[in-house]
Amino acid sequence: MTSLTTQASSAPKIPGRVLLDTSSNPVQLRIAGDWTLAHYRELKRQTDALSAGLSPTTLVDMDELGALDTAGASLLVELLGVQRLRLLAVQAPNLPESSRALMQTIQSALADYCQPVREPEAAVGMQLLARIGAAVDVIWKDTLQLLGFIGLILQTFASTLFRPRRWRTTSVIAHIEQIGLDAAPIVALLTFMVGAVVAFLGATVLKAFGATIFTVDLIGFSFLREFAVLLTAILLAGRTASAFTAQIGSMKANEELDALQTLGLSPTELLVLPRVIALLISLPMLTFLAMICGIVGGGVVCAVSLGISPAMFLSLMQADIGVQHFLVGIAKAPIFAFFIAAIGCLEGFKVEGSAESVGAHTTSSVVQSIFVVIVLDALVAMFCMEIGW
Repeated sequence: MTSLTTQASSAPKIPGRVLLDTSSNPVQLRIAGDWTLAHYRELKRQTDALSAGLSPTTLVDMDELGALDTAGASLLVELLGVQRLRLLAVQAPNLPESSRALMQTIQSALADYCQPVREPEAAVGMQLLARIGAAVDVIWKDTLQLLGFIGLILQTFASTLFRPRRWRTTSVIAHIEQIGLDAAPIVALLTFMVGAVVAFLGATVLKAFGATIFTVDLIGFSFLREFAVLLTAILLAGRTASAFTAQIGSMKANEELDALQTLGLSPTELLVLPRVIALLISLPMLTFLAMICGIVGGGVVCAVSLGISPAMFLSLMQADIGVQHFLVGIAKAPIFAFFIAAIGCLEGFKVEGSAESVGAHTTSSVVQSIFVVIVLDALVAMFCMEIGW
């Protein structure tokens, strides 16, 4: 607490004290000594003991009051009350004007101060339900925004489809290189290793039943239908969707999107559509590469651990696995690509202008993209199972 002393610092320091003199008529409250922060604890004890015993007719004697600062003045204000403070000019004529002004200022500050009312804390169950409801509301609003943005993309695509002059061919090719060509090595390595792991697991489990030959079918079915497209989509959801969000979000933070609109250009046509088309082209090609690499990885393990030659491996795959499994897997790729690109671009447009917002929406785009990919894959799998594909 900042101390504002109203008496000269060179005066002798006498500990403050307060005494209720009941021998006089009327009863007097004698206040003496230094009422400063150094004596606050003792003065607080004395004022608490006397505050209940004061009557409205009690007079105040402050002739022996020494130094006074804000700490002591606050105690005096609490002890004397508003009515006595108004009568200080009459009851304590020898009180310095500075001390009287200090107490009046403290009294005004305390009168204006409002103790904040603490809201009652809700029960844990209610807090849990409130958070669940808030999360559901956020998911619902995000879903509506995504559907509206998808409609905007389709409308922009339809309006430019028959206008070749408005096609952004150079931008599409550049994005295909960044999305597809640059991601090919990591996709190939990842799926090759996963194919090897699946082959090891299949050989280990099927060996107990004397059916290690079916490891070939396990590799073929899993990569043609699920693993290749799912791993590639998840990889691009983390690599490409985040890049889309960061790029568009940085442009919005730098007010470049406002500049485009000022020039009469559509950000959706200029920025979103080339990215969506590039991902629609790149993801099926990367999925096909992932299928080949995964099968090759499984074939290498079969050749080394199970003694299944490459010729026998391909012969078994050709005999047991139909082309519809390949078509089911490759057909998922454009669907996943469209949603990954849409989510990545939409989160970029949601950026509010700060670096923190760019990071938050980049993280959100990755999480949403992976979640949507897995949900769509599960729905497609159930649909194919019901119709017997």
